[in-house]
Amino acid sequence: MSVLDRIGQKLLFTFDPETAHGLSIAALRCGLPVGARMTPDARLKVDLCGLDFPNPLGMAAGYDKNAEVPDGLLGLGFGFAEVGTITPLPQSGNPKPRIFRLTLDEAVINRLGFNNEGHAAAEKRLAARKGRGGIVGVNIGANKDSTDRVSDYERGVARFAPHASYLTVNISSPNTPGLRTMQAREQLGELLSRVMAARAAALAQPPVFLKIAPDLVEAELEDIAAEVMEKRIDGVIVSNTTISRPALRSGNAARETGGLSGKPLFERSTIVLARMRKLLGPDMAIIGVGGVNSAETALEKIRAGADLVQLYTGMIYAGPALPGRIVAGMARFAETENLRSMRELRDSHLDRWASKPLS
Repeated sequence: MSVLDRIGQKLLFTFDPETAHGLSIAALRCGLPVGARMTPDARLKVDLCGLDFPNPLGMAAGYDKNAEVPDGLLGLGFGFAEVGTITPLPQSGNPKPRIFRLTLDEAVINRLGFNNEGHAAAEKRLAARKGRGGIVGVNIGANKDSTDRVSDYERGVARFAPHASYLTVNISSPNTPGLRTMQAREQLGELLSRVMAARAAALAQPPVFLKIAPDLVEAELEDIAAEVMEKRIDGVIVSNTTISRPALRSGNAARETGGLSGKPLFERSTIVLARMRKLLGPDMAIIGVGGVNSAETALEKIRAGADLVQLYTGMIYAGPALPGRIVAGMARFAETENLRSMRELRDSHLDRWASKPLS
C-alpha cells in the first residue's frame, strides 16, 4: 500500500463504515481517485459468454449498490464492474449499525439487507451511460417484504436486460430472511426457469449468472449444479459472504451477526469454487469471489477453477490502487511464466482445492 493509500485509509477509518463508504462513492462520482493509466495486455484478456473482458478482475456487487459509479470503478483498473444488489422497490435495509470492520482480520461483517434505491433509479443511471463501453453487470434481488420473490427476479431481468452486460441472480445473501432457501433444488428450479423465460422474452439477452453462498454442503452443491446445467444458466459466481466464523482475532465485532467477507473467506470460498468447477465441468463460466486482496490470491482463484475473479472488502483495507496493482501483478506473472492467456493457468490447482474439507 502506498503512503497516499495509507493516509486515505486512516482518514476513512475515522468515520463509521457506512459514512466512509458514502464518501468513497462521492469521490468516484467526482472523478477521484484516478487509477494509473494501464496498457492493455492481451494475455489478460478473457473471452467469456460472448463478452470480451480486458482483464479478469472485477468489482463485486455490494459496493456500487445503486449504479452510481461503474465508470469510476472501471477507471481504477477493473476489467468489469458489477452493480447492485438492486430490488424492484427502494428499501432502507436492516437497522444500523450494520457494518463492522474486523481490522485485525482484514474482514468485514455486514447485515445490510439489500439497502438500495430500487429499479427505477438504477435504470435511469444505466440508461444514461449507454455507449460508454466497458463491461457492467447488474446484480438483481428481491424485496424483503415481497409476496412473490421469483416475480421480483423476473422484473429485474426485464428491466435491466437492455442495460446490463450480464445479469446476476442473487439468492445467497444471508441478510434477507428466507432468501437462501431459494437455493434448495425445487425452489431453484422454478426460479431459474422463470428467469430464463424472462430473458428469452427480452429484446436484449445478456448472460445470466447465479450467485451462491459458501455455506453449502456437497449435496446442495450437486443440486445447484444440476439445475444450473439443466436450465442452461450461463455461469455461477462463487461466492457470497459466509455465516460461518473461522478463527477471528477482532474481539466483539467478530460476534456480530451477518455475512463475513474479506481475508478469512478465502479458504472456504475457494474450496466451494473448486468443487463447483468439478461438478459443472470445464466449459461453464465461473467467477471466483472471497478474500481476493492481491495478485497472488487472484491467481490462486484462477488455479482453483475461476475464469474471472472479483473483490470488494480487499479494497477497504488496501485502498483504491489495489485493482491496478493486482492487474499489473497478473501481467508480470504472465510474462514470467510465458503464458499466452490466463486460461492456461486455470484448473492447475483444481484437485488440490476440491479435495479440501468444507470445515
